[in-house]
Amino acid sequence: QVQLVESGGGLVQPGGSLRLSCAASGTIFRLSTMGWYRQTPGKQRELVARIFRTGMTNYADSVKGRFTISRDNAKRTVSLQMNSLKPEDTAVYYCNGDPPYGTWGQGTQVTVSS
Repeated sequence: QVQLVESGGGLVQPGGSLRLSCAASGTIFRLSTMGWYRQTPGKQRELVARIFRTGMTNYADSVKGRFTISRDNAKRTVSLQMNSLKPEDTAVYYCNGDPPYGTWGQGTQVTVSS
């Protein structure tokens, strides 16, 4: 059974940085494309960054140049470095496969506010 545990969220001022981490178990992690998603109330969950098993990455236009996704296959973790944060980045952030596995973790809240 897949288990995903996100951490690292918090309250940060606009222009600040956060680093999110996700620990995955129960998957063939090294073969999986992994992604970071975010969701705000009343909106659909959106994929903001993905990293292929090769290490190639791509990003949603809204975060390109500010967010960096990375992975450590040995530790079965995927991270999201978020810089130059904006209030519109406020959301609950989740990691999952791309396409998503059948289960989601609890997510981690990111709030960008002065």
